[in-house]
Amino acid sequence: MTEMRYFKLSDFNCQETGNNEMCDKFLTRLDDLRHKTGFPFVITSGYRDPAHSIEAAKSKPGKHAQGIAADIKYNSSFQAYMIVKNALEMGFSGVGIAKTFIHVDTRKDVPKMWCY
Repeated sequence: MTEMRYFKLSDFNCQETGNNEMCDKFLTRLDDLRHKTGFPFVITSGYRDPAHSIEAAKSKPGKHAQGIAADIKYNSSFQAYMIVKNALEMGFSGVGIAKTFIHVDTRKDVPKMWCY
């Protein structure tokens, strides 16, 4: 299991099942992102079990179900900017911007950025 400076593994538990199959490499990178941004942030969604209602509604489980994605709450436009800027610089290959959170992932296919 990965040692993290800023998070507990339980921060990433599936909100519906409690299961957690997060990828160690992803957690290390996310912990480094937190360090680089220089301010604390809250994970609003980490691992999603394939049985989670959001994942079960999909034709194929997404990046959360693969343990390579997290949603990060932000409190200001500056925080959103810093999370996105640093995530891109650090090689996160999926970045989604929502009104209250930033999604980051380490997808292996084509890099992608989107707005919700």
